[in-house]
Amino acid sequence: METKLRASFHSTVLELSPDQWNSLLQEEDIPFLEWEWFAALEGSHSIWPETGWQPCHITLWEGARLVGVAPFYIKHHSRGEFVFDYFWAEAAQMLRRSYYPKLVGVIPATPVVGYRFLTAPGYDPIEMQRTFLDVAEGVCRTQGIQGMHLLFVDPVWGETLPRNGFVPWKHHHYLWENQEFEDFSQYLASFTKYQRKNIRKERQSVVEAGIQTRIVSGSDADPSVFQHMFRLYTRTNDKFAPYDARYVNEEFFLQLQKTFSHRILFVEASFPGESPLALAFLVQKGSRLWGRYWGTYKDLKDLHFDVCYYTPIQYAIERGLKTFDPGAGSPHKVRRGFLAHPHFSYHRLLDPLMDHVFQANINKVNQMEEETIQEINQLSPLKSTPLPSILGRPEFHPEG
Repeated sequence: METKLRASFHSTVLELSPDQWNSLLQEEDIPFLEWEWFAALEGSHSIWPETGWQPCHITLWEGARLVGVAPFYIKHHSRGEFVFDYFWAEAAQMLRRSYYPKLVGVIPATPVVGYRFLTAPGYDPIEMQRTFLDVAEGVCRTQGIQGMHLLFVDPVWGETLPRNGFVPWKHHHYLWENQEFEDFSQYLASFTKYQRKNIRKERQSVVEAGIQTRIVSGSDADPSVFQHMFRLYTRTNDKFAPYDARYVNEEFFLQLQKTFSHRILFVEASFPGESPLALAFLVQKGSRLWGRYWGTYKDLKDLHFDVCYYTPIQYAIERGLKTFDPGAGSPHKVRRGFLAHPHFSYHRLLDPLMDHVFQANINKVNQMEEETIQEINQLSPLKSTPLPSILGRPEFHPEG
């Protein structure tokens, strides 16, 4: 006999129990899917209707038991998604069609691969997915929402989405993978001679400036470090205005201190006896490491590379971590041993004309992105670089 599940809607994750939510997570899930991360974003009002994010989380229940969660947001803009769909919106405008509002499945302001619907053990995930998407489409039809967009999707989970009418759009992110290095010198040895010299020079310039760097766990960090992190995050974004990515406020960091500090690491750079000069905010779960925010009170040559890349990589090597995702950003990461890896977002546009436009052009868009990934990785100064699986087979660069 089929079990009848009840669907509910929630205007914030704060309506749900953290224990119930987190019971749906699997060990391999990214930490940003945990209730505490969403709660800090929404509870701080960093992600809230006033900032253009209307939470519309769908839950499935069997009696009083929560058995599924699909985190969704209704949006009238694309800021904070890190999937730059403005040209699709412009195409809709030229065709006198609406692209917004849209229903977006995403971890807000967090460009990390791993989003998925959460389902309890013992329930068919494919059936649960279909139920969630049927409910989501009903929301769209009744609210005049133009499409459903699932971003930074877990790669295995994403493979099941096309059967529900979703079309994949290819993007890339950067990732460092530990090649079983025994120490930092082995990591250096993986580069060409010129780049080994360059990395040593970049690290040495920080030492010669009298700056000391260390890793501090969020649990051990002084509470003031979280406040410093917000100020530095703000200062970094101010430098790039109007192209900043200032999506979180100070209360977000203060809430993470209370509920998420066991996942957090800081790379702290300072002059001896002084308060932090620069900070990087990292998140660790198991053998994986992610970089999220960084900032400095004083712009010093090569400090960014040491705080955001070399010190976290050294930490990862010393502790046997497998991967380090440094966060969204520029291709200069490839010069430090990161490679561009593909990931996908999935889209279903409900306007028939816009759906036709999207499907008629997406293969070309994806082909161009594949070429971009290959071009980026061809610049790698690693002596022998197994390129990501996007190429379909292992290929190697000769030493440059």
